[in-house]
Amino acid sequence: MQVSLSGSEGLERKLTIEVPADEVDSSVSKRLREAARTARLNGFRKGKVPLSIIKKRFGPGIRQEVIGEVMNRSYAEAVEREGLRPAGQPRLEINEIAEGEDLRFAAVFEVYPDIELPDFSRIKIESLTAEVTGEDLDNMVETLRKQRRTFEEVERAAAAGDLVNIDFSGRIDGEEFEGGKGENIGVLLGSEQMIPGFEDAIKGRGPGEEFTSELKFPDDYQQEDLAGKDVEFSIRLNAVRESRLPEVDEEFYRSFGVEEGGEEAFHKEIVRNMERELKTAGRSRMKSRISEAVVKRADIDLPEALMTEEMNRIREQTEKNLGGKAPEVPEDLLRDQARRRLVMGLVMAEIVGGNNMTADPERVREAIEELASTYESPEEVVKWYYGNEEQLSAVEASVLEDQVFDFIADKVKLTEKAVSYQEAIRG
Repeated sequence: MQVSLSGSEGLERKLTIEVPADEVDSSVSKRLREAARTARLNGFRKGKVPLSIIKKRFGPGIRQEVIGEVMNRSYAEAVEREGLRPAGQPRLEINEIAEGEDLRFAAVFEVYPDIELPDFSRIKIESLTAEVTGEDLDNMVETLRKQRRTFEEVERAAAAGDLVNIDFSGRIDGEEFEGGKGENIGVLLGSEQMIPGFEDAIKGRGPGEEFTSELKFPDDYQQEDLAGKDVEFSIRLNAVRESRLPEVDEEFYRSFGVEEGGEEAFHKEIVRNMERELKTAGRSRMKSRISEAVVKRADIDLPEALMTEEMNRIREQTEKNLGGKAPEVPEDLLRDQARRRLVMGLVMAEIVGGNNMTADPERVREAIEELASTYESPEEVVKWYYGNEEQLSAVEASVLEDQVFDFIADKVKLTEKAVSYQEAIRG
């Protein structure tokens, strides 16, 4: 096999490959003989069909099949011989090859770029630090009480925080419209789940009252045919339910899995979860800021084949997340998102390869134990992870990613800013 390489500028390469005719023809002959042993044709017993007839009937198809296999194999060997890293599938160029002639074809493709890591020491990152205070703990307890609240029916006018049950019917220019009618609908006053003004119209009304309210759909309403239009709603208030917060007692503690230790154990569990949330938020924010800075400084020429693949992957993921066809995303935004992902991915791969990084087993164990700690039987969950190759690989990949970001974080100029718990969580 003869190979010549051209295209040293940019990322496109062209391999011209020549395979001797006897290599192709011998493979075709072998395949024809195999076909003759199993072929069934009218007038002949199995395995007794003359080779000349087999060649006439199946020769062209078998030859095309063999040529395809030889091209794939030769291309792979040529790429390895030349030490190339193709990015995406090649575009093959081939002319009609007659029997007895050498197979000569060209493969055009892009290669992965050489990666020059940016100077991480020039990157400045601000890290937000926070501690869980007594006030934060008290606020979290109140939040948990609201999560466990119940609603009891009352005979009074509706107010903010009440859960009301209503029937309603909307009309635009005197005509009802699709989606503008409902019966026995629950609405939490103050949740802003309805259009502006709808919930305010209910406040101050008592059970059994019927009334109308003239409102307007927002200009940016998601349903375009209703956006900005005036609407009149006829509303009947069926019931008003007032929220009841649970007492902070042993029963409340047990509802969160704290069976023993009372208030002290309950508070320790809350603080532990809040600190875990702080750690998760801090790491996520750090990764995001490092990624943004690295992508901004990295000068990497990306193969168009990789860009196309990544853009398609983003579209597919968006559609999957939305459960259907995704809205059309502007091409420039899609390309920018794809570039960010690819650049960071290539930089991370360069760091891993250049430093022979592998996932630290101790950190993998810690990550699995942390995941397992939220279950009733942590030991069983840990065993499950180590017995499931796919899940274990996912954890190892996550840990390795963290190690790469730690590698970069150790080199950047890091400043710390003390903020409140809520500020740190929001980022």
